[in-house]
Amino acid sequence: MIKKIKIGTRGSSLALWQANTVKNAIQSKYPNIDVEIVKIKTMGDKIKDVPLAKIGGKGLFLKEIEEALLSNKIDMAVHSMKDVPVILPEGLGIFATLKREDPRDALISQKYSNLKNFPEKSVIGTSSLRRKAQILKYNSGLNIKDLRGNIQTRLKKMKELQYDGIILAMAGLLRLGLTNLITEAIDFNLMIPAVCQGIIGIEVGNDNENIKKLICHLNDRDTHTSALAERAFLKKLGGSCQTPIGCICTFANTKTLHLKGFVSSIDGKIFITGEKEGSIYEPERLGEDLGNELLDRGGNELVREFL
Repeated sequence: MIKKIKIGTRGSSLALWQANTVKNAIQSKYPNIDVEIVKIKTMGDKIKDVPLAKIGGKGLFLKEIEEALLSNKIDMAVHSMKDVPVILPEGLGIFATLKREDPRDALISQKYSNLKNFPEKSVIGTSSLRRKAQILKYNSGLNIKDLRGNIQTRLKKMKELQYDGIILAMAGLLRLGLTNLITEAIDFNLMIPAVCQGIIGIEVGNDNENIKKLICHLNDRDTHTSALAERAFLKKLGGSCQTPIGCICTFANTKTLHLKGFVSSIDGKIFITGEKEGSIYEPERLGEDLGNELLDRGGNELVREFL
């Protein structure tokens, strides 16, 4: 019987909330197991003044944690799934996804009640090319400035730099109890989320059967299905942090998935979007089919620009 487990995570307040949620769920079912949270500083945490797209993308938030996992310094890693590349290091896999939190993006502003009310030349802070492209598609006169850091850092910068508004993920704000700051939950028709936004994933070594059995009860089937469809879509597009891509999978009914996605130019002037439905039993096929459709309609040229 396992007596102790080490969970690897980044050290931000949101990352620690996620890791502690997993810790509590494990100890609730297995109270005799000692669970330790191991904070690991990643390259993405160390480099804070450069846009992610210029330094290697979101995978920079995982490298050191995955190295610790592969060297058995930790037993599992807890991630925000939107930060997890579609191709994992050999020997590792995502073996549980917790129930998804609200996947929408959120506007925080003390000046305007919703994104549609922002006048031209208003300054909006975001580190995401996906958000930037969709905002500029809607209003090309807005001024989008890069904004990185954890939630608290971004809120502080918004006040210091006098941004008119910033865009963050709803999920993080809800998990940290910051709902009072949310000005608008942005509808999918205006802003399609990042792939797997709002999903917490647990990464484990492929051959670590004991840990895999220990966390299987944490896996939410519907969330896992949605994640498979969205990640298949991203993989088909060959997307990276340098490409504005978004996707959201919802359930049309108990047996049918609905997938909505896009790929665009950074300025939002070329914007290719599509929707498709498919069986809940073939989520990856649905993601691949929608990805192929967007590639055929001009996505190939857009993706090639960022290779």
